[in-house]
Amino acid sequence: MNDRIEFLQQKARDLTTSPGVYLMKDKSSKIIYVGKAKNLTNRVRSYFRSSAKHDPKVAKMVENVFDFDYIVTDSEFEALVLECSLIKQYNPKYNILLKDDKGYHYIRVTNEEFPRITAEKMKTENDTHLGPYTSSFSVKQSVDEANRVFMLPTCKRKFPQDFKKQRPCLNYHIKKCAGICKGNISESDYQDTISQAIDYIKKGSANSVKSLTYQMEQAAEDLDFERAAKLRDRIQAISKLNESQKVIRSDEKEQDVISGAQNYDMAAFVVLKFRNGQLVDKENFIFSDVFNLSDARNEFLTRYYSNNVDIPKIITLDESIENIELVREYLCSLAKHSVHINIPQKGEQKKLVLMAMNNASEQLSNKVNLTGKEVAALDELTRLLGLASTPRYIESYDISNLGDSGIVAGMVVFENGRPLKSAYKRFSLRDMPTRDDYGAMSQVIERRLNRYLEQKDSGEGFGRLPDLILLDGGKGHVSTIEPIIQRVGLSIPVFGMVKDDRHRTRAIATDGGEISITSTRSAFHLVSKIQDEVHRFAISYQRKTRKKSMFQMELTKIDGIGPKKTEKIITYFKTKDALKAATTQDLQKIAGVSSEKAQQLFELIQNL
Repeated sequence: MNDRIEFLQQKARDLTTSPGVYLMKDKSSKIIYVGKAKNLTNRVRSYFRSSAKHDPKVAKMVENVFDFDYIVTDSEFEALVLECSLIKQYNPKYNILLKDDKGYHYIRVTNEEFPRITAEKMKTENDTHLGPYTSSFSVKQSVDEANRVFMLPTCKRKFPQDFKKQRPCLNYHIKKCAGICKGNISESDYQDTISQAIDYIKKGSANSVKSLTYQMEQAAEDLDFERAAKLRDRIQAISKLNESQKVIRSDEKEQDVISGAQNYDMAAFVVLKFRNGQLVDKENFIFSDVFNLSDARNEFLTRYYSNNVDIPKIITLDESIENIELVREYLCSLAKHSVHINIPQKGEQKKLVLMAMNNASEQLSNKVNLTGKEVAALDELTRLLGLASTPRYIESYDISNLGDSGIVAGMVVFENGRPLKSAYKRFSLRDMPTRDDYGAMSQVIERRLNRYLEQKDSGEGFGRLPDLILLDGGKGHVSTIEPIIQRVGLSIPVFGMVKDDRHRTRAIATDGGEISITSTRSAFHLVSKIQDEVHRFAISYQRKTRKKSMFQMELTKIDGIGPKKTEKIITYFKTKDALKAATTQDLQKIAGVSSEKAQQLFELIQNL
């Protein structure tokens, strides 16, 4: 708790209602956060309200605020420009920061008898280098293309030292390498191939095809048909590569495509840069302490382009941002030309957004120890349900009935998109004489929340609150459960999982209707998996309970063995196998019956 809160609240109340920029400072007067506001007093006061529910990052910032300063501007646009300028100047701790540390990259051609072409970050002595280039993506792409088209070796073998020492690797057999290791390619022929590959990198595919075609025709005239065939194959490889690259093209000549992904408190943004309709670069950014992807997206966009002079005419986003027209005006002022911000809903542009989103998910997966599919599924679910942050810990509930008796419930837990079986729970429903799914679900959730209030200090098991609750049922279930959660003073998002007439997941239910989920592939698979798992778990408990009940009924067929003695026997031996292994003396002792009754029990149990 900030012991200066009353001072800060009073100072914020005295602020102007004009637009401007505010600067939060710590005890040493260091600026730790810079923000802009359309109305300074409203915005700054929102940080210091006692009832404010900040995300962890903002809460931490507020704790460290000792004082704040402000600068009044004539418009919100001027506030945005000033905010970006001050962030670049001070690099505040709690703002999203993008460091301009791309550096330079080189294409290296090694100085040896059989040279290699590689992508490097630094120059090396005695080797030939192409560059420098600012884009690591372009360098790597060019090197990979050249090695693939000209079938150059990418293994770690040394030539000619390693000629014929080992069998050719897989790349030779799948026609990605000419098999230099076999020793049947002369140094002069190899050097000629390297020259062609360098020419391809320098001049591009069109000029390379023209040059190779001329060489092929010359070889054919000289009756050197073997060389002509090799050149023909290289021309075909370049053409094939160009055809495959048409998949990753944009209808817009100059365009950036930006998508983000989030997993709890980490976020990744990917920028795909298209120039002349072709993908020429990809930039990745990872941020920690991000609890709201929408806010991060808004801040990322202005930070990224305030450091970037190459602003295209079209910027395509995965989702809209706050004050989109204000941001667009700011980008136009930086670019000195018109800029359009596009949020596609379908078509080819939407496919490019999804490609960027998948790349962001993959980048994030490397940081959070999840697969790209798991990150994408949680991110899609967050967007679909409009959640403030990624649901790391999800609880799901299902009621299972067999007629009007044996009503039970199952609770399964998914943590980071994976089943956490150690946290699964079973519920036997109390005082449920008739089938009542709403009443049963209400009882389960009430019992679960009461256990939380008893165990919340532990932070484990029932002492941990879920980030999301998914019920097997429709909007009626959601409307029944939400008031229960509110009554105990908690705030947990609750949704239902709706099945079609074939028992397949088709939608997410809210208290006001349904959200279609079939179009979001990753989220659809995750929710389907959760629904199938909770149904399986509840059914398996129902069957186990039913078998136990039937078993107890069989034991009560013996005179003198009533429900209480049956329950005592079942509780002690626990499993059917343990019960069958019990001796007559064991049964006599536990049930408290005569040796004759014990013998009857023994014979009955053996025949079950």
